Amino acid sequence: MRCDLSAFIDPGLLALVDESRDFYSRRPPGRGPANLHQLLEVRQAVPEPDACRPTPTVEVVSADGRNVPVRVHHPIDCSPVAVILEIHTGGFYLGSAAGSDVRNRRLVEALGVAVVSVDYRLAPEHPWPAAPDDCETAAMWLVEHAGARFGTTTLAMTGFSAGSTLAAATMLRLRDRGIHAFSGAVLQCGTYDLSARTPPGRLIADEYFIRAYVGEVTDRTNPDLSPIFADLSGLPPVLIVVGADDVLLQDNLAMAMRLMAAGVDVDLRIYPASPHAFSGHATSMGRAALAGIDEWLGDRIGVPG
Repeated sequence: MRCDLSAFIDPGLLALVDESRDFYSRRPPGRGPANLHQLLEVRQAVPEPDACRPTPTVEVVSADGRNVPVRVHHPIDCSPVAVILEIHTGGFYLGSAAGSDVRNRRLVEALGVAVVSVDYRLAPEHPWPAAPDDCETAAMWLVEHAGARFGTTTLAMTGFSAGSTLAAATMLRLRDRGIHAFSGAVLQCGTYDLSARTPPGRLIADEYFIRAYVGEVTDRTNPDLSPIFADLSGLPPVLIVVGADDVLLQDNLAMAMRLMAAGVDVDLRIYPASPHAFSGHATSMGRAALAGIDEWLGDRIGVPG
């Protein structure tokens, strides 16, 4: 069997490459903060998230004696066909569930689902395992209460960048509990080796956000930190979405192959001329990625075609 990178790229996307290249030529690549001072400056400069209508409900949910705040988006005038647990982006040190409001509202309207977004604790004030603890709490709450609260027990999960790392860790925690309640997970441009023990992991080894998140941990190959080192068997189907120009491309390729080797149903989709977090940008390539995610999620949760 022969395989190259183009096997994971939809040929129909090639018509969008010139537009993407033009867009990113006017948008210089970013870089994470180099120290705590810069991290706090970045936080201070983040604008207030765009509001969505209708506004989500904000509440605190509980499971296993732990509490976590969430934002809940409901469909209008109908019962949800499923509930999606969303884990937001932000390098483990930035962002909030409110920052995903517009994206999550779009998902509600596209698929007729409810979306529960986790406001997990951020590093460096709350290093690992605070964030995966919070995500696990929200997931367990859904497992225990989705039927009564939303009228459906069909669940899926999505993560974006650091949120994908946390989504992978959450799925592993649920699997280790013997819980297989989620129908699938969408992992966008995650990082899966925080230990710098693999070649892909070494590409971002000097990023301060990793040191901030792992805290005092000495063995960063712990699968709860670096899911690529986990036994990945028994996980639900996974869609991996990543740009061909993302510094995390190799990390995502490695994670996809490890999932495949573990017998997990994996759909790997690579988008040409696209950097990190491209699906959040106003390009045709980004919109194509979102449409593909919608279709994949719809198939997993049984949305009528």
